[in-house]
Amino acid sequence: MPLTSDFSLGKVDVAMTPRERFEEFLQTRGKRITRQRRMIVEHVCSHHEHFDAEQLLEGLRKTPDGATASRPTVYRTLAELVDAGLLRKMVLGGRAVYEHDYGYPQHDHLHCSGCQSLIEFSSDELVRIRDAVASRHQFRAQGHRLIITGLCAACRSGRSKPRVQDRI
Repeated sequence: MPLTSDFSLGKVDVAMTPRERFEEFLQTRGKRITRQRRMIVEHVCSHHEHFDAEQLLEGLRKTPDGATASRPTVYRTLAELVDAGLLRKMVLGGRAVYEHDYGYPQHDHLHCSGCQSLIEFSSDELVRIRDAVASRHQFRAQGHRLIITGLCAACRSGRSKPRVQDRI
């Protein structure tokens, strides 16, 4: 079965905005949507890059109200965003990395263990293999997560420099 050259992600239509979904999630748990939580969800959902908590804190500090979001609030809100189905958490090289999950199609990642870059891709062939294996075991697959670890071309050629957070 030949691989197609288009591994790009499509789009998924959603009924609510990320903020509305988060507010509904918090309400079902008897929690309030505070100004800090609102600021965090809006900042996170306005970017699609993969990020860790420290990168989020740094990005928030660059916003007009960013200094008011404390480190504990950021960490708590990230956990709530994961529980609400808005973010996906991946642990790569001992570091928690987050990405959007709500409104984005099923996709997988290539993770460079040298420079820590993540490349997203989607493959219909991979989904067919997953479904065939699940069927063989009388299992109903509802999703999957695949992270292929290796070295990108730049790291293999020695052109890549370690990121600051990788040296800490």
